[in-house]
Amino acid sequence: MAYNQIAYVELPTADLQTLKRFYAQVFGWTFLELGEDYAVFQNAGIDGGINPNQNDRTGTPLVMIETSHIEAMQQIVRDAGATITMPLFAYPGGSRFHFLDPSGNELAVFQPDPSTAP
Repeated sequence: MAYNQIAYVELPTADLQTLKRFYAQVFGWTFLELGEDYAVFQNAGIDGGINPNQNDRTGTPLVMIETSHIEAMQQIVRDAGATITMPLFAYPGGSRFHFLDPSGNELAVFQPDPSTAP
């Protein structure tokens, strides 16, 4: 995977099962369940997931950019004038932070944990 490119899209939901059924019915997507509070969608053209966890989901779809140096990237984003909305945190599969760009769009930067790679 090339770094500093869009690599993942996360869709927020309050009802994981309903959203999974919708995308399976409409687009034929399949899903990999990661516990009761996350599902990775497959066969969608880009990697992504559905996040029902109210503690770390956004209100709109979240574009995620992959990096190989998460701490440095958080500082670079901050120094460029972005507002960090969720400081660096760990999640199953890696770590990430969220930020608002100068136009108010919320994005995330993530770094996968190589020990959890399939």
